[in-house]
Amino acid sequence: MSECVKNKIIKILSEQTLLDPSEIKENLSLEDLGVDSLALVEIVFSIEETFNINIPFNANDPTNSTFDISNVDSIINAVENLIKSPSGSD
Repeated sequence: MSECVKNKIIKILSEQTLLDPSEIKENLSLEDLGVDSLALVEIVFSIEETFNINIPFNANDPTNSTFDISNVDSIINAVENLIKSPSGSD
């Protein structure tokens, strides 16, 4: 896992949840962090802009998406996979 990607994701989550970055642990779910649907949209837009990637529109449905948002670690891994993919999206 790239520390740069991890740190940027944690910063984005911190800004949206108003939590200190040290409070955002990789095993926490978005629900654990208090993220509601509006905050999730803001997080997705911020991630797309920060990393110049396109997150699949169905990312909030884990049964239908390759972009896993079940916890902080899965978000970091999903972003890294999109960055590595030739088109920047799956």
